[in-house]
Order: sequence, then structure tokens, then C-alpha cells
Amino acid sequence: MLKKGLLMDWFLKLEREDQEFVKQLVKASGSLKELAKIYQVSYPTVRVRLNKIIQHIDLIEQQGKSSFETKIMEMVINDELPLNLAKKILADYQEEKDE
Repeated sequence: MLKKGLLMDWFLKLEREDQEFVKQLVKASGSLKELAKIYQVSYPTVRVRLNKIIQHIDLIEQQGKSSFETKIMEMVINDELPLNLAKKILADYQEEKDE
């Protein structure tokens, strides 16, 4: 169960422009096509931006994990590290921790 008062922490930790993007998504009733019109960009561009925001939200929600794991996920979000490589690094890291 979610703690009262923490429900919007993820939103408040997003960059201001990402908060605005989420607001516009809600106002567009979740339509990415409508959002693409609002921002005057292609649908794939909107989809990529939304995926990055989703990854950022996941990262915010996982802040209880080690700083190493958080840094690896930040690198994936910022396109500094491919996701498949990050998964391998994290799996190896977890394996070492379990030994």
C-alpha cells in the first residue's frame, strides 16, 4: 500500500518540462497523437520522450536501491549505456553481492 503524502513524490522530482509534458498528456486524455500535435513533433518523438519519463519515474521509485544501481539506470536513461549491457552489469553486480 502506498503511503499517504508520497503519492506525488515521483511527479515533484521530475524536471519542470517533464511535469508539463505529463500534464499535457493527461489533458490530451492519454492520446500520444494529440500530444504530437500539441508539441508539433512526430508520434515517435513523443513516444521516445514518454519512454524516457517512464524510465525516470521508475528510477525515482527505486531510490532505495544502491547508488551503483541508480547510477547505471541513470546512464541508460541518458543514453550513455545500452539497456542490454546495463542488465548484464546489474546481474553480475547482484551475483557478486549474493556471494
